Amino acid sequence: MRILLVEDEKELSRALAKMLMTEGYDVDTVYDGADGLSFSLSGLYDLIILDVIMPKKNGFEVLTEIRRRGLETPVLMLTALGDEKDKVAGLDKGADDYLAKPFSYGELSARIRALLRRRGKLVADNRLVYSNTTLDLSAYTLSTAEKSISLTSKEFELLRYLFEYPNFVATKDDLILKAWGLDSDFESNNLEVYISFIRKKLGHVGADFSIEAVRGVGYRLTKK
Repeated sequence: MRILLVEDEKELSRALAKMLMTEGYDVDTVYDGADGLSFSLSGLYDLIILDVIMPKKNGFEVLTEIRRRGLETPVLMLTALGDEKDKVAGLDKGADDYLAKPFSYGELSARIRALLRRRGKLVADNRLVYSNTTLDLSAYTLSTAEKSISLTSKEFELLRYLFEYPNFVATKDDLILKAWGLDSDFESNNLEVYISFIRKKLGHVGADFSIEAVRGVGYRLTKK
């Protein structure tokens, strides 16, 4: 799971990032609202932790813009503004949770787990389910009631993105960003090779759906 931490207090940011990474999360840190907005809109992240009082753009402005752009990534507001009216403002603008400073790391960790469980069809034991097929986020396996098969790390990242947004067409750029990152020189023409491998594995386990190519756009899950 990849988290974006947007916090201008660098010492706090470094401490939080270190603790999150010890729990197995991949963490990117930025220190102002303009970078926070830019990184958020990449679509790479499973969760955004967003401070309110920051240089260039405040957290409310960032949150408003990412929701206006249609980004559904869960957002946890993390701020010294703890009055009820501030919490209400954040939630009304599209935040999924709001944690006031000072806070305990244990509470933050628990709130992160709760938000990530709500993403897509994530169930309590760390799996994503689509139709008759389960994607295990810990074991990197794909399974139905009849069979199970292991996935490579890239196959897993691609399929997880498709499972999280099963009703949308995933663009080629989105899939490459999700699996290979912002600085990758991976070419979109090679993406079809990975999609082909995934289709074969879906067939092997007896999935009742496959991955459809949408010409000129990308891919989506489709029932057989």
